[in-house]
Amino acid sequence: MDTHQTMHQQWIYRQHPSGLVGPEHYELVQQPLSTELSAGEVLVKTSFISVDPYMRINQSLKPTYNAEPHPLDIVQSAGAVGEVIASQSTGFAVGDWVEGMLGWQTHARVHGGVLRKLDPLQAPVSTALGVLGMPGRTAWFGLTESGRPHAGEVVVVSGAAGAVGSLVAQFARHHGCKVLGIAGGPSKCAWLTETLNLDWALDYKEFADAETLSRAIKSRTGGVDVYFDNVGGWITDAIFPIINRRARMVICGSISQYSGGLDVPEMGPRFLHHMLYQRATIQGMLARDYVHRMDEMVRIVGPMVKSGDILFEETIVHGFEELPATLRSLFTGDHRGKLLVRV
Repeated sequence: MDTHQTMHQQWIYRQHPSGLVGPEHYELVQQPLSTELSAGEVLVKTSFISVDPYMRINQSLKPTYNAEPHPLDIVQSAGAVGEVIASQSTGFAVGDWVEGMLGWQTHARVHGGVLRKLDPLQAPVSTALGVLGMPGRTAWFGLTESGRPHAGEVVVVSGAAGAVGSLVAQFARHHGCKVLGIAGGPSKCAWLTETLNLDWALDYKEFADAETLSRAIKSRTGGVDVYFDNVGGWITDAIFPIINRRARMVICGSISQYSGGLDVPEMGPRFLHHMLYQRATIQGMLARDYVHRMDEMVRIVGPMVKSGDILFEETIVHGFEELPATLRSLFTGDHRGKLLVRV
């Protein structure tokens, strides 16, 4: 490899955003690529980089699930998929495809112990960042272990056209549940019912407030047994009055609060009386709680993906330089499924 012609590019997180995150909070730096490796290390050339809502959570100055916010002046942390181009690890050879937290950079020098080897014959390598990666793990264990769905129950999913929500909705259907998806825009709702075969879909943009949305959900479903929450805010406010006896509320994300509501969050609804009357439960879940069960999820979901029983959508943005703008588009744009940047 001619390292004089190969530049290593990185997006460095420079400034804390108080509202929407975007290019102004990052700096693109580059330097000649070094292929020097220590024992056990691997050099990976990145092909796909993940863009996820949790990145904005990690930038909060208030306590979250991390002890400290994402530090300034380092590479933006992110999951990525790439090809091994040099190795001093016995577990990896040149040409292997791998996934790991490699960050927003064109190349990553890491210890082999932080990488997961991929089988390109099982599924496209990009799925290691989506349906067979962190979003798939979140959806599968969040629904099955926190939501505990039973055949015939009603499952409502907010953010149902997103990377996690679209999988939760399909997994619920596979459990024999009736599923209502909430998404933004008629095209997303049509995709949910016509392609993913959900029982119902509602466009939250058509409703003026939580009360009218709540009535629409109630009229279709009769009540909610499992609510998988990716959004928070007033959409979640609409659910509490219409939960059924012993309903389960799975709090996975609150993307409505991520652009300005993290450091000074909105107050939640006064919902505790509904929880009391229905003897319901609320449980938060994080993908990191199930990292040790990743192989289990892949064994279950992988065959579903290969057979076409589970559909997955990818929105791929081309160009390493587009990463910060793509992160912003999570909160302002119109995409379906998993959002990725191809380097």
